[in-house]
Amino acid sequence: MNALEIRNLVKRFGGLTATNDLSFDLAQGESLGLIGPNGAGKTTVFSQIMGELRQTSGTITFMGQEISSLSTPDRIARGISRTYQVPRPFTDLSVRENIRVGLMPDSLRAMIFGTVDHQREADIAQSVGFTLSDLDRPASELAMGDLRKLEFARTLATGATVLLLDEVFAGLTSGEIAMIADLIQDLRQRGFTFLMVSHDLPAMEPLIDRAIAIERGTLLADGSFKDVLANAEVRASYLGDT
Repeated sequence: MNALEIRNLVKRFGGLTATNDLSFDLAQGESLGLIGPNGAGKTTVFSQIMGELRQTSGTITFMGQEISSLSTPDRIARGISRTYQVPRPFTDLSVRENIRVGLMPDSLRAMIFGTVDHQREADIAQSVGFTLSDLDRPASELAMGDLRKLEFARTLATGATVLLLDEVFAGLTSGEIAMIADLIQDLRQRGFTFLMVSHDLPAMEPLIDRAIAIERGTLLADGSFKDVLANAEVRASYLGDT
């Protein structure tokens, strides 16, 4: 069974077509790279998959069930979540408390009845590379690499098995890129499914099984990373070749 099936997806903003009859599949356990130049419509595709933007037409199917009309919280509850190009932590909360937000509604129920699962919070934190001593650090004090780890932790706390990663290497040092790449590889080995956007193609290449390229919301190529980059339309669009 495919984790995601996107069929004939169209998104229009007035006279602008941001997604143009886009179709692709994402198999369970697969890691798929979505590439294209700035303005190609990659983040718009993510936002439609998550229900943050409603498609003009077309369907989105998750684990065999159509989710096109579901709210974003309902889609998250089904097991799909995302990160953002600019991390969005609750800066006035600690690492532990940010993870607790991801655990809602379980954590809300637990706080009401006084049974917060601190071990689960710690396990999630450690699974992305935090130490126990990091749990009470304010998110406002975290470096960018640690903010990326916190995004992963909050995403995993929702119970997601399919993760949409939007420019997870943006703003990172070479050491932080290696750290996040190792985390993604670890999650792949644990069976998670990924749809990934990144302009850092060398960092993304070893993390994906397949790539698709889009321009102005239109599919240009679908195949291996090398074959997609060798495609003449992709080279003209993304790499500026003529």
